[in-house]
Amino acid sequence: MREPVKSKKNEMEKEHSDKGKQGSEKQKGDTNPWIIEDFKTDITLWDDKTFKEKIWTVLWIFIRVCLFLGLLYIFVCSLDFLSSAFRLLGGAAAGNVLNDHFLLSNPICGLMIGVLVTVLVQSSSTSTSIVVAMVSADIIRVPQAIPIVMGANIGTSVTNTIVAMGQVQDRDEFRRAFAGATLHDMFNWLSVVILLLIEVMFHYLEALSKAVVNGFNIPERDIEVSILKELTDPFTKRIIAIDKKAITKIAEKAISTADARILKHCKKINGTWDPECDYDHWFARSELSDSGAGLIMLAVSLIILCLCLFGIVKILHSLLKGSIAKIVHKYLNADFPGYAAYFTGYFAILIGAVLTFVVQSSSIFTSAMTPLVGVGVITLDRMYPLTLGSNIGTTATGLIAALASSGGKLKNALQIAICHLFFNITGILIFYPIPFMRWPLPMARKLGNTTANYRWFAIAYLVAMFFIFPAIIIGLSVISPYALLLLLPVVLMLIAVGIINVLQKKKPGWLPLKLRDWSFLPIWCRSLQPYDNIMRFRWFPYYDMCCRKCDALSNDDDAQTIVKKENCNKNSGFNGSFSNSAYKVVYR
Repeated sequence: MREPVKSKKNEMEKEHSDKGKQGSEKQKGDTNPWIIEDFKTDITLWDDKTFKEKIWTVLWIFIRVCLFLGLLYIFVCSLDFLSSAFRLLGGAAAGNVLNDHFLLSNPICGLMIGVLVTVLVQSSSTSTSIVVAMVSADIIRVPQAIPIVMGANIGTSVTNTIVAMGQVQDRDEFRRAFAGATLHDMFNWLSVVILLLIEVMFHYLEALSKAVVNGFNIPERDIEVSILKELTDPFTKRIIAIDKKAITKIAEKAISTADARILKHCKKINGTWDPECDYDHWFARSELSDSGAGLIMLAVSLIILCLCLFGIVKILHSLLKGSIAKIVHKYLNADFPGYAAYFTGYFAILIGAVLTFVVQSSSIFTSAMTPLVGVGVITLDRMYPLTLGSNIGTTATGLIAALASSGGKLKNALQIAICHLFFNITGILIFYPIPFMRWPLPMARKLGNTTANYRWFAIAYLVAMFFIFPAIIIGLSVISPYALLLLLPVVLMLIAVGIINVLQKKKPGWLPLKLRDWSFLPIWCRSLQPYDNIMRFRWFPYYDMCCRKCDALSNDDDAQTIVKKENCNKNSGFNGSFSNSAYKVVYR
């Protein structure tokens, strides 16, 4: 009686093994959407062109390069407008949150405040500078400021996540762009999970930064570095100008929220505008409130950002074709020759840090790189060290703000700025030198694959990670510091699920038969398909027009085009049957 049971168990194990092999072979056989090796082109070769065609080709390339640079300039300006809009809408609230000492006494709550404040002001450089100023003014202590700075690192990645949505119409481009954007998120979250725990237990960053500050005799000086701003300010200041110090003053309780005006505006004297007012932007002589001007700028900035991103992607597609694309792709993603290949990634980190220092914003740098990852010019593996370098480069703003401090508070301000630097360096030392520890890469690819199949998931991820989750943590902290213990079972469950997922792929034999896949769970617990059905049923006409770009097969298609179209329709899960009257969607 025992032999049939054993035989049945062996058959089940063989079935699981065969499924794994089939999945692996299928993955190898399919085209890899993460790496583009064959850049198709219908362009006539240079040697086959006439003299007139060569002149026109050079001229057309020059025009497109100029258009690209112009759109890139306006794109950077639109990010500045977006930052100003968020500061006008949420700057006062951010300042009030930062001076709430009850909330800041909880490190987890301080972390989430850093995330929310950075999302509201759309700049980790700004939020870090505010924290540095508050430490310098003795409003908060260094141990309270460290979790806020960690949260600022997370919040700054919301901008390039928004930018990635500009490529939502092409499935594979969106897959790569969203993965390239969330690579920043994954690294920051993983670094925070580990280093916040270490900081709470051992005060590692506080002690190390204090030793560094005490070991150097740094003179006080007023330093200001502005490179990219010198190019963008002449244009952006004509549109809108804000008082960045107003948020800091609210946080320092130097002024009340009711009296604070973040928008720089002229005052009325006896019913007429002050003739000596030198503000000349659009809203200088407007009676709009900060919120009103912020809403207008939010709409304008998002429209400009989307249009610029659309134009940039189209121009990149036009420029990077055939041999040109191959050359750019080859050299941007190439490694150094010989034994020096090991140092290629570290050189990319240095490049990312320098370029971020030049533009004075990690958001601008990573947002500019995201479309390049989407079109396949930069691979995700090369984007990773560039992103890590941008995290280091963005700490320069905090260091400059600290060096501008005066009085006896320079050491405290400099200490928190150095904490920010060491936090990023430690994260890099954990998640980059050893290839096995580069966990953000597979996590970002997983998110990219998910959003490629379910486009609405990108918006759900954005809202949940940067708004809902931090708001829940802060809300529970307001109720009671012990209320956060309610989330402990959820955290333990997520850790267990993550471990099981890894074992299912790497070592399925270590798991019981039932846990080698999730088929025993209801489909709504293991798949997003039921939620996708709801999204398509409720919003199908708009969802399909916006997000689905699967073309019908044609007799003129070559083999590569046929495979691409079949994969597109297979991944979309739609077989083309739709009734407007019944709102019925038929799936395979």
